[in-house]
Amino acid sequence: MGLFNFFKKSPAAKHPGFAPYKDSSANAIYNLLFCDNLNLYNTNQQPPYTYPFDVLFSETSSVADLQKITDNSTADPRIKVLAYNKMLSAGHKPANKEILAVIVEVGLDGGLDVLASFSNGTARYINQTGKILVWETTTDEKANELTSNLFSASAGIVNQIGPWDKPRCPHPPKGNARITFLVSDGLYFGEGAVNVLFNDAMASPALMHATQLMQYLTEKSLQQIKQ
Repeated sequence: MGLFNFFKKSPAAKHPGFAPYKDSSANAIYNLLFCDNLNLYNTNQQPPYTYPFDVLFSETSSVADLQKITDNSTADPRIKVLAYNKMLSAGHKPANKEILAVIVEVGLDGGLDVLASFSNGTARYINQTGKILVWETTTDEKANELTSNLFSASAGIVNQIGPWDKPRCPHPPKGNARITFLVSDGLYFGEGAVNVLFNDAMASPALMHATQLMQYLTEKSLQQIKQ
């Protein structure tokens, strides 16, 4: 489990949000991917808040109220992560273990490449240049198959490691890769040199599926632009 325990020895990193890109909108999208700062979601909403944001933003929402959000199988995975995180901060550990997002970051010469895949088949891809691909389709059979493969491989990792118990670390530097899992009981991740992590017996299957998904989404998006 070496790569996935390495950063448990690192100091906590407090952050209002990290800025790996020159463009502020790319940085905003990047930080929203991790669903670990409810205030970032609050800035995009205007009162009076509608459901489920009225529950998420309320200081008096109960575990039962939050449980209704997490029990909704059609809810946006990001909303479910926010609800799970609020439950965890209140000291309530969910009974189920549900992987809701897999995020792969690779530090390249030109910047940070990021793919975020969500359990409902949606995705976000931020190129090292800061260009953003938003994939909101949930009915593309090939994309859903690739997403399912990625989450199956990710489950094998999550089942062997524990959640990170400190604030999220800064984005990986050039030459490093990181794979993060947003799970109902917290954030899990592993990081290492790109060539090491992509050849790691535990990480490589998930990273392979993530690469296939990223390639498919970018090719599909380019085809749609040409039509």
